This record gives sequence, C-alpha cells and structure tokens, in this order.
Amino acid sequence: MSTKLFFIYLAIMAGSTYLIRAIPFAAIKGKIENRYVKSFLTYIPYAVLAAMTLPACLYATDYLLSAAIGLLIAIIFALKNKSLTTVALAACASVFLSEIVIKMLS
Repeated sequence: MSTKLFFIYLAIMAGSTYLIRAIPFAAIKGKIENRYVKSFLTYIPYAVLAAMTLPACLYATDYLLSAAIGLLIAIIFALKNKSLTTVALAACASVFLSEIVIKMLS
C-alpha cells in the first residue's frame, strides 16, 4: 500500500469516527428527557460490545464446536452470577478440553 493511499484511508477513518462522536453533541443541546431515548442510549455500548465480541469468540478457536461450548459455558456461569474471572477461566478451560477431545476423535 502506498503512503498516499494510507493517509487517505486514515483521513476517512478519522473523519467518520469523529463525526459519529461529534454529531450528537452538536445536534443535541439540552438534557435528554425522553425515557425511551435514554434507555436506548444506555444499551448502545452493550450492544456494540456484544456485536464485536461474539464473532471473535466463535472464530478464535480451531473448531466452531469448541467455541460454541466455551460460549455456552460462559453464558451459564454468567447467569449464575459468577465473577468475570471465574467465567473467563471456565470458558477457557472448556474450550481447551473440548479441543483436546475433538482432536483425539478426529
């Protein structure tokens, strides 16, 4: 990639990132009172984090099955109100063990 093309891409990316963050500040002057809009804005970070994390969870392993098992274990532990460290360790251990079993069976 040429240097000129890189800086063009960089400028477009920086501009779009800046506009996404700057437009709400410029468009909305006062405090948001509508409870539906406030609720919507409250859950945006969680939705974006889930949209970015879920595909990475499913394709970070050698087998989709082991990734699905790890995700399922993580969901189960999270629903049982375990700590983040416990959830992560259980998911990692389940992926590790399931990959060993899958490799032994193949």
